[in-house]
Order: sequence, then structure tokens, then C-alpha cells
Amino acid sequence: MVIVNTKLKKPNTSRLSIPYKYLGKLLIASSLFSSIWLDLAKAESPMLRTLTVEGNGIEKIATTLAEVQLGVEIQGKTASEVQQEIAERTTAVVDLLRSKDVKQLQTTGVRLNPNYQQSNEGKQDRILIGYVGTNTVSFQIPIEQIGALLDEAVRVGASRIDGISFTATPEAISMAKKEALRKATIDAKAKGEVVLDTLDFTSQEIISIEVDNAQIRQPMPTANRQFAIAQEDLSTPIIGGEQTVGASVTLQIGY
Repeated sequence: MVIVNTKLKKPNTSRLSIPYKYLGKLLIASSLFSSIWLDLAKAESPMLRTLTVEGNGIEKIATTLAEVQLGVEIQGKTASEVQQEIAERTTAVVDLLRSKDVKQLQTTGVRLNPNYQQSNEGKQDRILIGYVGTNTVSFQIPIEQIGALLDEAVRVGASRIDGISFTATPEAISMAKKEALRKATIDAKAKGEVVLDTLDFTSQEIISIEVDNAQIRQPMPTANRQFAIAQEDLSTPIIGGEQTVGASVTLQIGY
């Protein structure tokens, strides 16, 4: 006779329950040991020190273009009379400028205002004696051509010159910006080396670089009073100056 025992044996789970029982404590201990190890690692590697220096660079270039503002100013008894004469003279001036192939020609102002005279009978009374009209334009032209062009403009009808400023070509300004930045970088690097060498430190690497926009300083505009127009003048000498382009660079140097 064969007897089969169908009663299942209950597995022993006492060994499996031990890790789960102490798992939380093991995780806490592991976290503490990791924190201690990181603190020791930070203590062994010294903190990187930095020095911040700013360098400046300047590049001077010759101006080759003149930026001119001139126009026509007329006084008359009626508005229509003034406007008509302004139109005729302005057309003649613009035609001349276009024939000389000036650059960036544009109208900068058109005005027509009443012209009053103070009455002798009372301080508050004003008498309308006519109208004053102006039409001004601006343009660019090479400096060596501006003197002769101003004389011709006066002969065909221009009666006011509001100002002249000088600038270099965009290509020359772009090259000057690059050179100014190069000089500023060299200046910042040299300043940092002098400071660190004096303190017996050694530079390691450039941590950051900050480049400021280049600043373009134009020569002072010529005062309007220097261009009082006289019909008997045969020539108007115009002399341009130098234009200054400046830049700055800030370096953060690790040591």
C-alpha cells in the first residue's frame, strides 16, 4: 500500500524577512557614509579662486565721408509766394545733389510758419508781416568733394547750412572695432598677469569672457556759425578729423 501525504510543508521565511527588516537602517547608514565621503572630497580639492579684470582698447581712423544738412529758407508776404519759391530753389538744389551722386539723400524738414512783428502800440499785440518757409535735406559725400559742392549749392539756391559731421566708411569702422577689441583683450590679459605675478599666483584658465559693444566717437560737428553763407566766397575749405572707436573686454581668470 502506498500512502501519499498531501499536506504541504510551510516554507521557512525567517531568512527572507531579515533583509527587509534592516533595509531602512542600511539605507540611512549608506547615505551618511556618502555624505561624509563627499565632504572629505571637497576638503581635499581646494576652491578655485578668480580674478576679474577689465581691458580697454582704442583705435583711431581717418574720416572720409561728410554728412551734410543744408536747405532753403525764404521769407515772403504770402504763404503761397514763399512755398512756390522754396519749391523752385529746393528742386534746383536736389537736382544738383543727384547729379553729384551723393549718398543717402533725404528730406529732413519742411516748415512754413507765420512771421510776426511786435506792435509798437502794445506789448501783447503782434502784426502778421509775412511767412517764413524752410526745406532741408541731408546727404553723404566724400570729404574732398564737399567744399566745391557747397559753393555750387549756394549758387543754385541753398541759403542755409545746418551742420556738417564727419565719419569713416562702414568697412573702416568694422575693421577698427575688431582692432579695438583685440587691443582690449591684450590689455585685460596683461593686467591680470601683472596682478597675479605680483602676488606670486599662477593663472590657470579663463573662466568667463565678457565683451562690451564697441563705442564709436565721431569728431565734433562743425558749428553752424562757421557756415554763414556769403555769395562772394569762392571756395569753402572743409577738413575732416579722426574718428575714435573704443571697446572693452572683461576676463575672469582662475588662479
